[in-house]
Amino acid sequence: MKTLLAVCAVLLALVGCAGASVVGNTIEVSIVSDNGRLLPFYPTQSNLTLKKVYAEAVKGDHYRIIVRNKLNHRVGLVVAVDGRNIISGQKSWLKSNERMYILEPYATNEYSGWRTAQDKINRFYFTDVPDSYAAAFGDQSAMGVIAVVAYQEIQRYETPMDNSLLESRKREVGAAKDKAVSPSVQSKASESAGTGYGREEYSPSYRVQFDPENRAAESILIKYEWRKTLCDQKIINCGRFHGYSHNRIWDNDGYAPPPPCRR
Repeated sequence: MKTLLAVCAVLLALVGCAGASVVGNTIEVSIVSDNGRLLPFYPTQSNLTLKKVYAEAVKGDHYRIIVRNKLNHRVGLVVAVDGRNIISGQKSWLKSNERMYILEPYATNEYSGWRTAQDKINRFYFTDVPDSYAAAFGDQSAMGVIAVVAYQEIQRYETPMDNSLLESRKREVGAAKDKAVSPSVQSKASESAGTGYGREEYSPSYRVQFDPENRAAESILIKYEWRKTLCDQKIINCGRFHGYSHNRIWDNDGYAPPPPCRR
């Protein structure tokens, strides 16, 4: 059993978040800017456990990742932006041993920044790659990908306890301290989108007990790009193809890739 962090987020109504603005079955994910704009999605791959879509980013917009749990039990969410875990800031491989947010049954939460403390975040905003958080660490291996991976909780039977013991356990969990803290080519780079380390905001969180399954229930990958790039890559039919660089998270279908000399 490991200690994880659940975000104290306000439940949101996904008004208008339908069709091309929402993706997912076990969970539903949408991206909304602070001006209320929902990023339109352009699906590219979908199966039972993996969904891939493109999205159009607008430079300078602050944005939030909205996630709704469609299950009747809690899920743990590993969320990574540009290949970095949004809680720890570390390079993410989207695994169940990473720091994660916990989402209650049928609940909807928003994740709007890099967590810098138990009660603070620094906001996400769309920017050029050189200005991005990931690039500051010299990591462009998964640039422009918002990844949300849901892990179901391992169900174990526990003997019922009386209310006084339950309240005591809640207080212990709330006060717990654990090492596994979690939360509810230059010219080419300048043409791509990334996420910056924006303004600081108050965002309280607390720690809860959660034991995730090893296998993800669903993985949502959102590849955001400027409109020109979407046109160049023919995601939107308005431009010509200018080439594409390999992306560590976006291009991984879960199988062993060929060695570099055979690609």
